Amino acid sequence: MTDPLEPLLQRIAQALERLAPPAAPPLDVASADAFIWHAAGTLEAVAEVNRVNIALLQGIDRQKDILVENTVRFARGLPANNALLWGARGCGKSSLVKAVHAAVNDQVGGRPGPLGLVEIHREDIPSLPALLAVLRTAQRRFILFCDDLSFDGQDAAYKSLKAVLEGGIEGRPDNVLFYATSNRRHLMPRDMIENERSTAISPSEAVEEKVSLSDRFGLWLGFHNADQPTYFAMIEGYARRYGLEVDPETLRKEAVEWSVTRGARSGRVAWQYIQDLAGRLGKRLE
Repeated sequence: MTDPLEPLLQRIAQALERLAPPAAPPLDVASADAFIWHAAGTLEAVAEVNRVNIALLQGIDRQKDILVENTVRFARGLPANNALLWGARGCGKSSLVKAVHAAVNDQVGGRPGPLGLVEIHREDIPSLPALLAVLRTAQRRFILFCDDLSFDGQDAAYKSLKAVLEGGIEGRPDNVLFYATSNRRHLMPRDMIENERSTAISPSEAVEEKVSLSDRFGLWLGFHNADQPTYFAMIEGYARRYGLEVDPETLRKEAVEWSVTRGARSGRVAWQYIQDLAGRLGKRLE
């Protein structure tokens, strides 16, 4: 009964093999400065990281010094802390992480540097243990970077992150450090924490569970909106760096108008103005 079906089944199997994507080649974790982690279990090398020079980041000197020092210690094999960069939007949190990574590699070694940068997206946090298993045996040190990390509602992924950062049986590998940015100091909205307090049998215990995630970060670096002199320093620094020849009075007047229309003074607003100015002047930002 099965003999007539055998050729048909073989053709079906061959067709399915042709449709299946080829197996991804093994990735050399020393082949690039930076990678993106995909929850399917693959690391994608990044040819060119989108970042600015650390010297162009103004108004965050203290945060810059602390993060550079922590990262240099880690790159040299010394103890270092996970870092949470929290605060107002557009103040240079993610830009600082990427700039520090490049600056420390320049200081400690060449390209690709001894320190790799791996970005993991917020929605892929549950796959973090699989990523650590990949990096644990690598002969290189890595910063895991999660931009805009936060948790809402019934999202329980924060429990996985807690166990990975500190407290799990395996723990965080010695060659891995975790840097995250967030607009929230405790990574969760205030109303979520207050709801836990109002409905729990033991309110203090419920709140402790919610805020204990941020305790896994040894460094808390706060970022706040820039004052006007700092905002002007950002604008003028970008203009010098990219050769945008504009009268200083005109530059400041336009920069103020731009910040008023955006409702904030920050590094992001300054960069957006510089992009607009360079476009009007017909200059490329290279």
